[in-house]
Amino acid sequence: MFFVLSKTLGIILLPINFLIGIGGIGAVLLLTRFARLGRRLMVASALLLAICSFSPLGNVLISVLEQRFPPWDASRGAPDGIIVLGGSIDADLSVAHGTPVVRTAADRVIAAAALARRYPNARLVFTGGSANLISNDAREADYAAEMFESLGIAKSRLTIERRSRNTVENAEFSKALVDPKPGERWLLVTSAYHMPRSVGLFRKAGFNVEAYPVDWRVGNVVSFATLAIDGLSRTDLGTREWIGLVAYHLAGKTDDLLPGPAAR
Repeated sequence: MFFVLSKTLGIILLPINFLIGIGGIGAVLLLTRFARLGRRLMVASALLLAICSFSPLGNVLISVLEQRFPPWDASRGAPDGIIVLGGSIDADLSVAHGTPVVRTAADRVIAAAALARRYPNARLVFTGGSANLISNDAREADYAAEMFESLGIAKSRLTIERRSRNTVENAEFSKALVDPKPGERWLLVTSAYHMPRSVGLFRKAGFNVEAYPVDWRVGNVVSFATLAIDGLSRTDLGTREWIGLVAYHLAGKTDDLLPGPAAR
């Protein structure tokens, strides 16, 4: 049920979908006796879309998350294992074209491959199945080995987890798969904005990990977008992550609303 809600209600609440929906309702109301309300909804929708598109709102939402964890400190020594979260490979497009297709967050795979070369004795785990609401045969993990091999990492080094649909299952299934021992140090590689929620879920699953944030999306926090699509995409991304943080915490899946470097 939680997964279904995240793929329905969670998507509806994203700014671009919600505000376009409000504007559409307003347009319909123009044809009824509630035309005044319809005009107000349309004006509010247009103004809020402009704010989301061109203001630094998206930057602020993401920046708070990206700054939560510092860069990983390599001086502590080699890790025992490296876990990289899915989200880079588009499984549906990869199936359609018969080759791995990377659309976003490529840094996750690139950074994990670099770490694997740097620490040849560390175990390497890729976790990511299908996030589609209606299940199909496309699994992100099925193309991960080919991606890592192209980056110089032998397939034999990679452990694949292909059943997970979201970050909760990434954490739970990875723990069951690798069975981390007391005292082992595992790195978690994912996008910087996604790190707080990911670390919180791994902790709740009983898998203590060290954050290795990559794929930053914000530099100058107060900058204004010149293209509407850029501002909207950042606002949607930040809103989705904050909704996830709140929802997971309220559902008892994380101990902290905004997990940080030190567990509560």
